[in-house]
Amino acid sequence: MVKSVYGDTIDLSNVGIFFNKDNQKAEYTAYNLKKILLEKEVESQILTTNNFNKDITFAFVLGGDGTILKTARYFSKFEVPILGINLGRLGFLSQAKSTQIEEAVDFLLKGCFKVEDRMMLTSLNGKMNALNDIVIKGDGFSRTSRLYVHINDNIVCDYLADGIIISTPTGSTAYTLSAGGPILSPILEAIVVVPICPHTMSARPIVIPSDEVIKVTSSQNKPLLKISADGQETYDLGINDDIEIKKSQFKAKLILLNLEKNSFYSVLKEKLHWGLSWKG
Repeated sequence: MVKSVYGDTIDLSNVGIFFNKDNQKAEYTAYNLKKILLEKEVESQILTTNNFNKDITFAFVLGGDGTILKTARYFSKFEVPILGINLGRLGFLSQAKSTQIEEAVDFLLKGCFKVEDRMMLTSLNGKMNALNDIVIKGDGFSRTSRLYVHINDNIVCDYLADGIIISTPTGSTAYTLSAGGPILSPILEAIVVVPICPHTMSARPIVIPSDEVIKVTSSQNKPLLKISADGQETYDLGINDDIEIKKSQFKAKLILLNLEKNSFYSVLKEKLHWGLSWKG
């Protein structure tokens, strides 16, 4: 066990290094990380994101945000902390680049880390869980859908739109942001509802408490719908299916390192260039 200066503990007795086999750089980086851990007397095993092992006690994840999201969804059920190493483009959920692996391991072993619980969403009677967002869209290409949003069984919005995004605070910097939604601190307990390209100027994003239940229904004369979790798991729905979305009982456990540099607001500024004025 390693105890952090913030009082959190992690179990390094069964460390997994997970990578996306489609990323050519990832396998090399995984073996490099394994070597660094072994030099520091930490045993580990290398696995792909197609071969998760529920007995893992701590997970390093090598890849982009999509790889981290997939790993976080799986290990949230087992309360396993994960540390992301960015091999992708933005890397909003990661804590270090591939060139900073040894530094990241040192931070971890010295206890300079924090375990941050991130709220998740669930739908389809628990079959679907998401760390970023759950998205509902029409099945047809370039088709709008009429979607009715109920919150705690009260009809709130009637959207004629390309779809709707139900997002966590973690997901507020992803698809939700691109669709015009607000940015929320990831430690908040809240849900964001954002229409995608609504056919009215009065349709605006809504932020609601995390304990409220959202139900989405569609009109009877529209095509089938698709629902997806984090843009990765997708299911088809019939026009008569009611879709209930609520806070999940599971939480993703993300490791934060070097909190001064990797604070949420520092990451906003560095990776999204947030609040920086244009210099001509």
